[in-house]
Amino acid sequence: MLEFTVGQAYAVRLPDGWAMVDTGLGGPGQAEAALDALAALPGPGELREIVLTHYHLDHRGNAAALAEATGARVLAGAGDAAVIRGEAEEPPPVLEEWEVPVFGSVQAVIADAGTPPPAPCRVDRELADGDALDWGQDVRIVGVPGHTAGSIALHLTGSRALFTGDTIARHLEVMLGPFNIDRPQAVASFRRQAALDVDVACFGHGAPLVGGAGKTLREAAERLGG
Repeated sequence: MLEFTVGQAYAVRLPDGWAMVDTGLGGPGQAEAALDALAALPGPGELREIVLTHYHLDHRGNAAALAEATGARVLAGAGDAAVIRGEAEEPPPVLEEWEVPVFGSVQAVIADAGTPPPAPCRVDRELADGDALDWGQDVRIVGVPGHTAGSIALHLTGSRALFTGDTIARHLEVMLGPFNIDRPQAVASFRRQAALDVDVACFGHGAPLVGGAGKTLREAAERLGG
């Protein structure tokens, strides 16, 4: 897990290098630091693929720089690809009342960090629900719209690991990720992920659950309203 001012990204070992799930907030030196971190790990350090779970700045901020520096393929949900490429505007979230001050605080942290606007980034492959990735193990794309139209999760079925993006978060407890464009749709996506056979869950925000993640996700899903 690579941590940034806001949010985090993950590196997954491939037979010939690494894949990254999301790329962090972006800013001077961050892409280089991520590559240095990969190179310091045992085995080949080359970045081969980047999968963006959705288009928000704290997930795609370093994508263009990393792709340019390494030639890594960039993959993203089909519903978010136009925003990532810079061909469409990012739709604003529909905020719950309690989310308004939180959203303002997050925006202030990003501004105070001097974070530049995300550079447009190519998308080499648009992903849809049920697609498979060749990572030396079975990786299935799970369409989880609601946070954004094209949000995706990654289910590594053999290792029973799940990368949720921002559809699920962990702040004190596991919860529905905030700042959604369609809350009912996001709730349905949460419940879909909770039904998967997983032991490890890695979130865009909050510490991963390592061991017994499926049970925790199901319990959290039961607490959700409509």
